[in-house]
Amino acid sequence: MRKLSLYCTAFSLAALLAACNPGETSNQNQTANDSSTADTTSIANATQSVSLPEPSKSEKRFSNVIGWTDGKTPIAPNGFMVEKFAANLRNPRWIYQAPNGDIFVSEANTEPDVKEKIKNELSGKDDSQNLGKSANRITIFRDTNQDGKPDKQETFLSGLNKPFGMLILNNYFYVANTDGLWRYPYKEGQTSILTKGEKILELPAGGYNNHWTRNIIASADGSKLYISVGSASNVAEHGLKEEERRAAILEINPDGSGERIYASGLRNPVGMDWAPGTNTLWTAVNERDELGDELVPDYITSVKSSGFYGWPYAYLGQNEDPRRKGERPDLVKQTLVPDVPLAAHSASLGLAFYDQKKFPEKYRNGAFIAQHGSWNRSEFSGYKVVFVAFQNGKPSGKPEDFLTGFIANDKDVYGRPVGITVLQDGSLLVADDASNTLWRVSASSSQQTEADD
Repeated sequence: MRKLSLYCTAFSLAALLAACNPGETSNQNQTANDSSTADTTSIANATQSVSLPEPSKSEKRFSNVIGWTDGKTPIAPNGFMVEKFAANLRNPRWIYQAPNGDIFVSEANTEPDVKEKIKNELSGKDDSQNLGKSANRITIFRDTNQDGKPDKQETFLSGLNKPFGMLILNNYFYVANTDGLWRYPYKEGQTSILTKGEKILELPAGGYNNHWTRNIIASADGSKLYISVGSASNVAEHGLKEEERRAAILEINPDGSGERIYASGLRNPVGMDWAPGTNTLWTAVNERDELGDELVPDYITSVKSSGFYGWPYAYLGQNEDPRRKGERPDLVKQTLVPDVPLAAHSASLGLAFYDQKKFPEKYRNGAFIAQHGSWNRSEFSGYKVVFVAFQNGKPSGKPEDFLTGFIANDKDVYGRPVGITVLQDGSLLVADDASNTLWRVSASSSQQTEADD
């Protein structure tokens, strides 16, 4: 068994950055290569120790979604309350809150063809998620009396092509469809868009499994947009031509011009957020399948400009994928080590930093990660929301469970968390797409009083 000890030191971090940043000097690159290739599984970090087994036989176990009975909810730690915010949606996948407090939810899902549908029914995949015709819409929710429950729910925008990420910037409402980035004229407070939008950027559509999602986030000053695009395959088995502008985060100007690949080798980056008090972008990455129960760990990581994170050649640092062995040793050597490994096959997709003050002190500036749950594992992994504490913009603790209770037994699950957003009122809103529900998690009044002191 190989052991990956993650204890971050200033020296090792500098070495890794030098190894992956083309702008650094050749001497720095040589130092990085010398220090990292001596023992590719002894990588530094302050909070965790992760053991990586050798690749092994891959197994499948699709969950059966049974939904939530009346009165049953996910489970949060003592001192928190979980309430149903909205129900009867159609695969609510992602959440965005506007500056004025309006909440937007994108509803979309994979649409298998006839051949795929038959295959899904035989494998059990059909029972693990919402498939079939996609809603392809964005729904707006408004809580006018600030009681934590929406008073208004309307279709905001429809006729889209698998919408996911959303953004309001410079009087435009941006929508990241699977095949491109659109923007629409927008005025604060409007409850629907009926005008024709403008497609400002073509994107490669679809992708492996559910890799059709395209997320979007703006820089603090609004001068740049960042778009996440997942891979077209598990491990580039269809050829690299299919992977152009994929497994990456793209950077563009707000009008769609000036595209560059901001970071690559990220198999399926979905959630993106800025660590509070920093200018550092973080992302949640769904790693590869079919290497066994414990490979490969998903992760969240800070995203380095021009950084390469391994896919499809290496994983979790310079651990070469046997299916791509010997193809690009140069890229294996350049592979950055992600900051926080998570459970393998947990489908860690949602990411939100807690930038409010209603939760207790330990949660301030920390990261919440929504894990949609496994299918390529003999036992379930994920199906929960986990939390990682941060101090001074860096991880300071191991991942710990925060919102659980999604798993009913070794076959059935009630739902599957995916999108996650910290609301302006200090609560946490979680999209449970499989059960078509939004959950609101708030601190009890006593917790809030302590947090405000």
